[in-house]
Amino acid sequence: MFTPAELLEIKQLLVPENKIVILTHYNPDGDAIGSSLGLKHYLKAKGLEAEVVVPNDFPKFLKWMPEAKKNIVGEYKRKIAFDIINEADVIFCLDFNSPARIGILGDWLMRAKAKKILIDHHQQPEDFDFVYSDTVIPATCQMVYHFIEAMNDEDLVNKDIAECLYTGIMTDTGGFRFRSTSATTHRIVANLIEKGADPSVITSNTWDTNTVSRLHLLALILGRIEVVNDGKVAVLYLTRKELQEYGFQKGDTEGFVNYGLSIVGVRMAAFFMEDLYEDFIKISFRSKDEVDVNQFSRKYFSGGGHINAAGGKSMESLPDTIETFKSRIAEENL
Repeated sequence: MFTPAELLEIKQLLVPENKIVILTHYNPDGDAIGSSLGLKHYLKAKGLEAEVVVPNDFPKFLKWMPEAKKNIVGEYKRKIAFDIINEADVIFCLDFNSPARIGILGDWLMRAKAKKILIDHHQQPEDFDFVYSDTVIPATCQMVYHFIEAMNDEDLVNKDIAECLYTGIMTDTGGFRFRSTSATTHRIVANLIEKGADPSVITSNTWDTNTVSRLHLLALILGRIEVVNDGKVAVLYLTRKELQEYGFQKGDTEGFVNYGLSIVGVRMAAFFMEDLYEDFIKISFRSKDEVDVNQFSRKYFSGGGHINAAGGKSMESLPDTIETFKSRIAEENL
């Protein structure tokens, strides 16, 4: 958490005359959108206005959250996004550890005169004016809740804040089943429920939103999951042609990698997907126990994240990327 002196400085920055902006990472997920909107509604409860700017669009299953559709999407409204960041006095940076993680917004962030406040749970954060980094906490949404506590504003938590923060914690813990989910996480979730978050409604709005295209894609990859390395590693993939054929929409492949990890005996799963527009392979890694996919992805696939959940990319073809992956896991004896 921020030091008492830092919290005092931050309180002095959070005044009506200052323009406040909230940024999150490229390809925003539930934790990114939930933490950004949760913080926005908290500031609103304090009588402050804040703008949420995201680098690119986010899945429809996250747009039910209060004021989600008011987010400024940089890829669609570049000039507006630039002006908002450039004119900001305070910028909260949520759920990313480096300006490189927010696309073109990163260049604007680095040049902005604003005080920059980082709240994030990824490893190896870069320098910001104020840094609250904790890699043990399972979701940035939980960290936003701790920030509200540290500001002595728990009584301001309302239904809008609770719904957003609950969503991010739920999605980033895989429905509260990842090992980083702690007793403290559950206590906070209980508090959010008491403040108005309805687990059944949130779960339905977020996860019970399958499209026909998503189910077709899921059926396709489930029919050809490959288990390698003595049954310890699962490999899943989708080609660009398949995405196009089934009418892929942003968010359709969310969680696919977890199906590989659910196989008995599998300790690591990797999902490879050709980008729909550019010539690179997007990779999602998940693991169990001490298998560190963060370090693996950093070492071989220009990525990173958490010990048990990370992402990466490859400029090789899809078949070559998968072969490279298989050789690397053999070398690492994963």
